[in-house]
Amino acid sequence: MKEQSVAVAFPALMRKVYIWMALALTITGFTAYGVASSPGIVAALFSSRLPILVLCAAELILVFTVSARIQRLSLTTATLLFVLYAVINGLTLSSIFLVYTMSSIANVFFITAGTFTAMALVGLFTKTDLSRMGSLLYMAVIGLIIATLVNLFLHSSALDTIVSLVGVLVFVGLTAYDTQKFKHMLAMADDMSAEGQKLALLGALSLYLDFVNLFIYLLRFFGSSRD
Repeated sequence: MKEQSVAVAFPALMRKVYIWMALALTITGFTAYGVASSPGIVAALFSSRLPILVLCAAELILVFTVSARIQRLSLTTATLLFVLYAVINGLTLSSIFLVYTMSSIANVFFITAGTFTAMALVGLFTKTDLSRMGSLLYMAVIGLIIATLVNLFLHSSALDTIVSLVGVLVFVGLTAYDTQKFKHMLAMADDMSAEGQKLALLGALSLYLDFVNLFIYLLRFFGSSRD
């Protein structure tokens, strides 16, 4: 009986992961485009660095809250926080519509979707254990953050190119790693209980972050400036 319940729960929970992820990407995309289309909101957000810094801090708090306290949160609360994160991320990403052309944004989005899908399939079907590269990839993410902060002061185009290239490679790897990790975790779920669905929500958040970051780094390579 337990094997049958797991067989039924696993594909249903994996569908939940990608449905929630797609929903979050849709919310982020519409929010970003809507904000970029409103001169008043753009002026309020980008007239100084403070609004963006506040939004970035809010994003970090939400990610850490959902990730660290997922078991203590109700499914409804966790879902609302996930949606809120997608909205706030849309606010911060609205700047891409001011910097890059619509056609290049669309092209890079499809490149990202294709790359993400390919690596997600690798994570789902490879028999190779990817867990060993997880810690290396997360250390690389920390390195990317530090290098990005340093380059805010250096303004080095060479360092920016290196960071973008490493960023693409890191999040390509994280897509496969996170997919495999949550596949193994969800395969152990007994049923479609709230606990299993919260785990699927956490998987959706991780893959959403992988997709968005991969998109941003690819856009820095292939995006065409409005100027």
